[in-house]
Amino acid sequence: MGQFIDQIIIASKRGRGFAEGSLKGVTPAIFARKPRFETKNGTHIVDCNHGAFIFGHLSLYPTRIASLIGIDGADIAAPAHYTDLFKAGVECKDDPEGTIYPKMDEITQTFFRNYDGLYERLAKVDDSVLHKPTPDERYQKNFPTVGSALSFMLLSHIMMHMGQLSTWRRCYGLASIM
Repeated sequence: MGQFIDQIIIASKRGRGFAEGSLKGVTPAIFARKPRFETKNGTHIVDCNHGAFIFGHLSLYPTRIASLIGIDGADIAAPAHYTDLFKAGVECKDDPEGTIYPKMDEITQTFFRNYDGLYERLAKVDDSVLHKPTPDERYQKNFPTVGSALSFMLLSHIMMHMGQLSTWRRCYGLASIM
């Protein structure tokens, strides 16, 4: 409906496509693992976010973005237990036994379902909403308008984490997806 919102959606879908492509070659066995290397001093674990954490973390945001815009996002909310596992500031843990994080299929399906549902809703929003003050106090300092928050959350935030994912993939010897 809005020209600017349409542009944000188009660009964000590029990030979604990057996320989808980044799953090529990723197996459930490594999805929630931190890379490790043997050195002369023993095993070195790379303290980075793994695929499970990145996709789980990002899956929390579509419903928050919907609320910033004043649209219902209840059906694009991540499961409640994702908050404690994936919210900002929570430590990403190595999960060799597969007991900390949900399975790869569940996490990735949640991510794609939530963003696809958000894109459908956003397409119906008028650009005038972008000029409104950000209603969420957590975002107001950095993003005074809904448009600035929306732009960051759907563009920079996703691609920042896709950069982490790209590096994590390379630690496992997986090819570039570019």
